[in-house]
Amino acid sequence: MKKTFTLAAALVGLAGMASADPVLGTWKTQVDDGNYAHVKMSKCGSKICGTIAQAYNAQGAWESDNEGKKLVWDMVADGSGNYSSGKIWQPSTDKTYRSKMSLSGNTLKVSGCVGPICKKQTWSRVN
Repeated sequence: MKKTFTLAAALVGLAGMASADPVLGTWKTQVDDGNYAHVKMSKCGSKICGTIAQAYNAQGAWESDNEGKKLVWDMVADGSGNYSSGKIWQPSTDKTYRSKMSLSGNTLKVSGCVGPICKKQTWSRVN
């Protein structure tokens, strides 16, 4: 009985790992206004969000007031590496944009738009 329970628990754990969204993890943003960040993407309920884990400037890591703040939120995965219906915050301008993302391996293309004006970045996976 104990072996059966252990096997069942292991299978449930593996099933959970297999269904983990591939965008989860830490991503390095492109430089914006001389700075970049490591953003930790995680599940926020049924959606995806990203929080600033560490900020960097030309000298390296530094303690920014933005650490711990959400940079991306309300992203909805469509199952093929594309995410939509989200929002993204640009710390250098303190503006929030409608956002979408596209994942390909260890590259995440992120865009944010206000009306017809869009900005794009390509992020790389840290872990």
